[in-house]
Amino acid sequence: MYYQWAEDDFDVPPGVGRLGLSAPVDGRKYVMYHGTTRQNAQAILRSGFHQSADGMLGPGVYLSRDLKKASRYPIEYPESDRAVLKVLVDVGNVIAINRKYHPLQKTWHDRGYDTAWVPPNCGMVRSGLEEDCVWDPNRIQISKIIKPLPVQPSYGYGAYAWRLCASC
Repeated sequence: MYYQWAEDDFDVPPGVGRLGLSAPVDGRKYVMYHGTTRQNAQAILRSGFHQSADGMLGPGVYLSRDLKKASRYPIEYPESDRAVLKVLVDVGNVIAINRKYHPLQKTWHDRGYDTAWVPPNCGMVRSGLEEDCVWDPNRIQISKIIKPLPVQPSYGYGAYAWRLCASC
């Protein structure tokens, strides 16, 4: 089995290095993160993930290999009410959705893909951070709940822009 980690969260198995945020490789497993409220994190632990009804990439479970990205969600909640689920994902067959209005942006699963990946800085995500959408929640194994990284507003980029808090 081959694993890759996006962040050092102090429990990376021996022999496993840090992952650059290049395209996920078909058939591999990756540690990813899902930001949510503390209450929702507990509910997901009990009953597992469920597909969202829709979103930027259509239905699926939205995750990121970038802990900074997941730590920002849900944006409208105070940091004290946020939690991050650390998960292991078998990405299966992956497609890069690398621009707005990509012809398969919401229909990628109909073409046999298991995961849609939005590369960092491709213009689709305001933060410029990568995002993944996994069609089948059964491809996701929940590891644990972790604290989100501290973030603070980054003024001048709009209400939904955030950055890591360098002084926290």
